[in-house]
Amino acid sequence: MALSRRRFLQVSAIAASAALHESCTHPPWAGRGKASLDRPNLLLVIVDSLRADAVYERWVRTPNMQALAGHGLRFTNAFPEAMPTVPARNSILAGRRVFPFRGWHDYPGLIQAPGWAPLHDFDRALPSVLRRAGYWTVYVTDNPFLGFSRPYAPLRQSVHRFVRTGGQIGGLKPVSSVPDDVLNHWLYPAGLSAKTRERVGFYLANSRSWEDPRKTYAGRVFGNALKALDDAAAERPFALIVDTYEPHEPWTPPPQFLNIYGDPDWRGPEPAMPRYGKVSNWVGPDEADALIGRIRDLYAAEVTMTDRWLGRLLDRLHDLKLERETVIVLVSDHGVLLGEHGWTGKVQAALYPALIRVPLIVVDPGRRHAGSSSDFYASTHDIAPTVLSMVGVPAPDAMTGVDLSRPFSGRRLPERPYAYGGYSDSFFIRTEPWALFAYNRPGNFELFDLRRDPGQYENVATRYPAVVKELHGKVVARAGGPLPWYGGI
Repeated sequence: MALSRRRFLQVSAIAASAALHESCTHPPWAGRGKASLDRPNLLLVIVDSLRADAVYERWVRTPNMQALAGHGLRFTNAFPEAMPTVPARNSILAGRRVFPFRGWHDYPGLIQAPGWAPLHDFDRALPSVLRRAGYWTVYVTDNPFLGFSRPYAPLRQSVHRFVRTGGQIGGLKPVSSVPDDVLNHWLYPAGLSAKTRERVGFYLANSRSWEDPRKTYAGRVFGNALKALDDAAAERPFALIVDTYEPHEPWTPPPQFLNIYGDPDWRGPEPAMPRYGKVSNWVGPDEADALIGRIRDLYAAEVTMTDRWLGRLLDRLHDLKLERETVIVLVSDHGVLLGEHGWTGKVQAALYPALIRVPLIVVDPGRRHAGSSSDFYASTHDIAPTVLSMVGVPAPDAMTGVDLSRPFSGRRLPERPYAYGGYSDSFFIRTEPWALFAYNRPGNFELFDLRRDPGQYENVATRYPAVVKELHGKVVARAGGPLPWYGGI
């Protein structure tokens, strides 16, 4: 069936916009090569900070993502092997595990935290492999690190066209260009710092979404993707990677999306930038429940807005009659804690499902296994070998992920009895009966019996030391030795 969302999208539609973007077009390499026109195209959509339950459990309105799942195979146990932003994208593009982050050091232009390092073999990463195979390659993003940092210049040069939107962090327009009433509306007094004020201020100054909803970063990224898709239709086969930083905070959704969820009695200010850590460390018990409720509303509104723009892109694919010629993959780098277990944000000491479980949907052009699901422990490093298999391009030996498309041709996925990975100086491992996470240095283990406690509320590490030893041992063995410790940077 053709994807169709028009009846939904006609409700509070947003016109496409490509305002305030920068486009980098690089000269072709020695030659594009000749790829068979019979090879399918690729549309890979990476959505930052998208929780699996926001797509699969329908507490957030994501009709386009759900429609996509109805046309493809969704993986219900997908866990990034490396987090957060940059490590996860390295895993996605390289097709191999990057955790643990051995030999890490600080790189100018990236955040000073373990795992924040560029790929050192861009020529063997997904965009380069596809380009050498004859694909017209485009990368569209507002990710400030991949888009602007010096360590990622080789990635930007490895595709035919790199389209970037700036201003997510910093930007050309100063905070002073934001009216005081607008800025203060999005600054929650509890836990407010000069750093938070600057972060939200620059974000608003360079988005100016209060002036026009089309100026949201999701609107700009997908607006650029729409233009790129129109060009790509004449350059088949193409590989279009759309990497949106939304719904990463700050959460400043236009009223038409917030009003879907928001408490009509809420008078602000808005907690657009929650603190990373324990809720009890920045608000008292009297306001915690209301605050967490509002944070969830803001996040949900941002996800719905991003979903709306994704629908525009999928509709254009349908209008161009390319949906049956295109492999489509939707994935996220990680989730975000919205009050679960008393935490907000992305915290390496709290590797609960809200943070480490992500949606992963793979759509076959022939719609094989449409609407089905798999509980296989899928991960981010599986994506590159999967799409290369689906488009008939051999994967480099360096790509060690699993081809998740095997069920489309009647083949079984290999045995993978657990998922494991890491965030900064911490690790996690999940099996069917157990979940364990801790710092990389031994100690402070958090163990949960998922059969009796699926919500992970009771730490039973001291009760089952043998289980802790076994699970920790599996991670250490797979990682090739003791996990690196950088001091909790």
